[in-house]
Amino acid sequence: HRFPRIALFTDLDGCLLDHADYSFEAARPALARIRERGIPLIFATSKTRLEVEQLQHRMGLREPFIAENGAALFFPDDYRSLRIDAGFRQPPYTVIQLGASYAEIRRFIYTTRNQFRIRGLGDMSVAEVAELTRLSASQAALARQREFTEPFVPEPQTDLVAFEKLAAAHGLQLTQGGRFYHLIGIRQDKGAAVRIAAEVFAKNAGTAITTIGIGDSANDLSMLAWVDIPVVIPRPDGTLLTIGRTEVRTAPAPGSAGWNAAVLEILEELTTNGA
Repeated sequence: HRFPRIALFTDLDGCLLDHADYSFEAARPALARIRERGIPLIFATSKTRLEVEQLQHRMGLREPFIAENGAALFFPDDYRSLRIDAGFRQPPYTVIQLGASYAEIRRFIYTTRNQFRIRGLGDMSVAEVAELTRLSASQAALARQREFTEPFVPEPQTDLVAFEKLAAAHGLQLTQGGRFYHLIGIRQDKGAAVRIAAEVFAKNAGTAITTIGIGDSANDLSMLAWVDIPVVIPRPDGTLLTIGRTEVRTAPAPGSAGWNAAVLEILEELTTNGA
């Protein structure tokens, strides 16, 4: 069958998942419509591969995804007979890696620990991570099993500007998510990963595809700058990410309810326009 001409890329926390309890209940109608139409739903998240796998299992999905803030794209084996010319095999996936290794990032944090006071997930117990994120203990354990990036909390008076400068000299960069700062490889960003995924889809479809991107935080900016239809989800306090594009859409509510409304409206429009 022909590859769909629409692809939807979405952040998770605060977008498809509600900020307080990670629920996606209010998004079920839009998820059903996406499934009906066979549209690829690509999670572009700071979550780990293991967290995404668990969430996809709960949603009944088996789709490609972008883990740890654009660090790597994972394409499942036998996904729609997709041809992928890049990456390496890591069964059950073909992986395209943009990020640094977790060991490299932890080494940097360790060697700068006397100069900068930051606490990464690797410095915290499962109980501490659970408390900070409001995840269950088992989910917090999955969040700590990282492959490419380190979420962290700076202690008060930490000079983040100086830390960022030193990180850059070591091939690393900082980005800010909903709950944490993230130390990541300098070559990675969500936008680059989304672009690669869209190129793979377009090649397999044999035609240009329409890309939708949904986000709410600074680490979504590069994704929202690149997609055809950018959607910003309001944060729980009502504030909005500014992306500097005139054609941006704003969801009518935070979390899964806003996500649901925005997606249904866009899909309706694209159907009317013959996409």
